[in-house]
Amino acid sequence: MAVADAKGAAALTMRAIAEPLGVEAMSLYHHVSGREDILDGMVDAVFDEIDLPPRDADWKSAMRHRANSARTVLRSHPWAVPLMDSRTRPGTATLRHHDAVIGALRSGGFSVAMAAHAFSLIDSYLYGFVIQELSLPFSNSAELNEVATGMLREMPADAYPHLAELAVEHALKPGYDYADEFPFGLTLILDALHPDEPVGA
Repeated sequence: MAVADAKGAAALTMRAIAEPLGVEAMSLYHHVSGREDILDGMVDAVFDEIDLPPRDADWKSAMRHRANSARTVLRSHPWAVPLMDSRTRPGTATLRHHDAVIGALRSGGFSVAMAAHAFSLIDSYLYGFVIQELSLPFSNSAELNEVATGMLREMPADAYPHLAELAVEHALKPGYDYADEFPFGLTLILDALHPDEPVGA
């Protein structure tokens, strides 16, 4: 995971994994069958870092807590999102995580079908936001100011008035943080979801 965090999953060769361990690449095959085994374990380790939905919370609070935890973890492992749902041999942490999320929704009154819809919707937003966030050409307000100001200088405001307005009236306002967009969207999604069964049905 440390190799992938530093260099990306594409650089994750058996040799790249063996080198920081001070061993030959071939010695890794005494422990794993190959790269796919390692990717399975890495994804499982990522899911293990994400908080499970709290059992003593209502479903909406539980989903919010789990989504915020997942975003924090996925930002620290930029390679993880494309691999999260790609594994055909999920580990125990992955299975425990998915079961807990579905369980929190079912306990909140969601039918099996609606729990599946909610899980898919929340994760589509979560994964998409993390991908977008990691792709931005800035990581703090100073860098955002530099990028946005540079774009405004080169962009005729009369040709793109709405972009200019968004930059000046929103993104360049003191205290603006792109990260604040995440809770706004998450709240919108959670408020739109409704259980379709009485609790305990």
